[in-house]
Amino acid sequence: MMIKPVFQSRFEDLNCCVIVPTYNNAHSLDNFLTDLKLYTNKVIIINDGSTDATSKILKKHTEFHLKEHPENKGKGIALKTGFIYAGELGYEYAITIDSDGQHYPDDLDVFLTELESKKESDPELLLVGDRKMGRDGIPGKSSKGNRFSNFWFLVVTGIELHDTQSGYRLYPVKLVNSLNLITWKFELEIEVLVKAAWKKADVRNIPIKVFYQEGDRVTHFRPFWDIVRIVLLYMWFVLVSFFYIHPRNKYQDFKNKGFKRFWKEDIIKSEEPAHKKAAAIALGVFVGISPFWGIHTLLVFTLAAVFRLNKVIAFLFSN
Repeated sequence: MMIKPVFQSRFEDLNCCVIVPTYNNAHSLDNFLTDLKLYTNKVIIINDGSTDATSKILKKHTEFHLKEHPENKGKGIALKTGFIYAGELGYEYAITIDSDGQHYPDDLDVFLTELESKKESDPELLLVGDRKMGRDGIPGKSSKGNRFSNFWFLVVTGIELHDTQSGYRLYPVKLVNSLNLITWKFELEIEVLVKAAWKKADVRNIPIKVFYQEGDRVTHFRPFWDIVRIVLLYMWFVLVSFFYIHPRNKYQDFKNKGFKRFWKEDIIKSEEPAHKKAAAIALGVFVGISPFWGIHTLLVFTLAAVFRLNKVIAFLFSN
């Protein structure tokens, strides 16, 4: 008699699936998939051109959907393949999970629980697993890179996340497939976060467990080139956000609220402490008289985001 997976009914009720991109993780893949099937068989595996024993292992797990790339194309392309296929199968949500053994399948529960509490009137939900990067056992290079990404994500979206690089996430499939995603490797996970936030999705963290065993773990992250691509991506996002996204959002707020309400809520922020307004004015004046001609707007918005000050007041007083 077949035992029904623990979370199967919940996945069916939520019209949700799991997407597993994998590349040369044969050492952990079989045990991982064996554990995963205890919770659901609503799984799409993307074999991204693996050259190890991955294909042989996948033949043992025929209950899962499988897409195979003839050659390695990068994690971003693998995820896009998974999202497109999930859409074709009619799924509304997809939880992505890495196959290298660092994520715990039983944490699917925290994503499902959060999704179950979502109301129809709520904005689309995009959840990112928070690995608590400051705790013991987390590689220092991962923690530093995550802090860098978190900072610039705040600058370009105004949303504070504690972990922007975890691969354990819940995505709204239709929204993701509507985005014009141009990257193809690890940086796609940042691109989709930023662009979903710009589309007014509810992007937030949710706590998860993580297991790092550095001596046994295979990573395909290439520190130099992958970091270069991430930096270039954020540079582009900074320009787009400051010269299009932030002005667009403020203009939409102005139209929706009218001058009086906009002035009260967005300019003077009547609920905001006086010292915060004074700090925003001081920042604007400081940037305005600084010798960094040509980048005053970029600088004032960046610093206002860093110090969580009123961007509009800071901008006005910088001019």
